[in-house]
Amino acid sequence: MNRSVNEENYWEDIGYRAMRLAITRTIAEENEMKSKLQSDLWKVVVTEVGGRSSKDFQEKINRAVMGASLNGGVIEKQSHEIHALLHACEEAKRGVFINVASDTDLALKVAIVRRKHWIAVAIFGNSAIHPMSSHERCGLGVMNI
Repeated sequence: MNRSVNEENYWEDIGYRAMRLAITRTIAEENEMKSKLQSDLWKVVVTEVGGRSSKDFQEKINRAVMGASLNGGVIEKQSHEIHALLHACEEAKRGVFINVASDTDLALKVAIVRRKHWIAVAIFGNSAIHPMSSHERCGLGVMNI
């Protein structure tokens, strides 16, 4: 995908950019990707969440995403921005939590990317009921603010 993004369709690449950031494996790779993405137009932040899948974990990931986004300057403490962020997070969680047993261990990286009135939440990581059953999961949510 080697196309330029113009003002009319810049939102088309927001999910791609968020997922590319979420799938980075090392801090060096993550920092390199963040430096490529960060500008006056693009705001980005990354956080990690781990633990056992449960209702508590789903609330934990919401708090982590909101905290990282507020602290990283991706969103402001305004109801419409928080609302859009949480909707994008819920959409991304659907991809990750589909068919997850309630006793599953999760280790997830979450990337939040924003440009103007669009925000994307990408989640990538591993899940396992037992160490020998570990596999990768991902989810993506894009929302208009």
